[in-house]
Amino acid sequence: MPAPLKKQLATSLQNGFVLKRSVFQPCLELYPMKEWDLMMQKINKLNRFVKKNNDFIRRFTAGVKVVEIDALGRLLVPKDLVAYSGITKEVVFSSAVNIVEIWDKDLYEKSISGEDVDFADLAEDVMGNINDDDNGIS
Repeated sequence: MPAPLKKQLATSLQNGFVLKRSVFQPCLELYPMKEWDLMMQKINKLNRFVKKNNDFIRRFTAGVKVVEIDALGRLLVPKDLVAYSGITKEVVFSSAVNIVEIWDKDLYEKSISGEDVDFADLAEDVMGNINDDDNGIS
C-alpha cells in the first residue's frame, strides 16, 4: 500500500478492513471497518423475505474478507479475490470517497479511458441537479 494512503488510513488501521468484490467493476473494494459497519446497517434494514433483497445480500457479501494492513503497509489479498479482480502484477489504489478501490493497472486504465462513456454527460446527469449549499457551488 502506498505510504501516503496508509497515512490517510492511519485512524482505521487498528480496526481493520473489509475487502470485497466490487458490484459494478472488475476490482476490489477496501472498506475501513467503520464504513463497512455503516453499510451493514443499511443492508440489515432490507427485508430478507423479499427474494430480490436476499439475492442482493448474497451477491453483495460474496467473497467478503476481513483483512489487516501489516506494519510494513502490506495487504494480503486472498487468491479468490485476486482471480476475481484480474490482478496480475501492477496494482492501482483508487479513492472512491469513503472506500478504496484496488485494480489491476491495465483494467483500471481501460475503465477510465472514456471510450464507452462521455464523462461530461455523465457528470451532468449525476451531479447537475445537486446544489446542497447556498453558495451556488455544487
